[in-house]
Amino acid sequence: MPQDIRRIVTGHDAQGRSNITFDGAATNIMEFPAWPGARVTELWTTEETPVDNTGDADRGARPIRHDPTPNGGTIFRVLEVPPEGGRTMDTTAVLDKLGSTKRPSAEDTKKHATMHATDSVDYLVVISGEMHMLMEDGEVLLKQGDCIVQRGSKHAWVNRSGKPCILAAVLIAAKPAV
Repeated sequence: MPQDIRRIVTGHDAQGRSNITFDGAATNIMEFPAWPGARVTELWTTEETPVDNTGDADRGARPIRHDPTPNGGTIFRVLEVPPEGGRTMDTTAVLDKLGSTKRPSAEDTKKHATMHATDSVDYLVVISGEMHMLMEDGEVLLKQGDCIVQRGSKHAWVNRSGKPCILAAVLIAAKPAV
């Protein structure tokens, strides 16, 4: 059963006093017919640095995309990675749906169908479950509470457990590493 994510966003009223601008279940959710059980919940995005914290527009409501905008954009999201357990994934269809411009090569997908790179530095925390982060050279088992700094390197999320793995992620635009 997919997990609903409560999103609380602060802001300021007309007098400049702090307030709760949004409080409720996040509604910007993307599921993938090409990757059964996977789900992205977009919580907040920015398009600029430094960030403009004025206004009350819902920056989590824009169309979900794979990477942040290249001019200092950020993305805060929760990703649910299903167990592989005999499921197949159409990597091209998933990346198409996310609007990704970076595509794995045939060589990359020999190691794993989800091997890919991003033009971002990603800070991730395993909220629940476990999975492996597969690299071109090696892999590591990630468990609840583990923190990852993924620096634009080629990687794949491989869930060999019997349960979904939930990750919280902040993606920050970066120069391409590969």
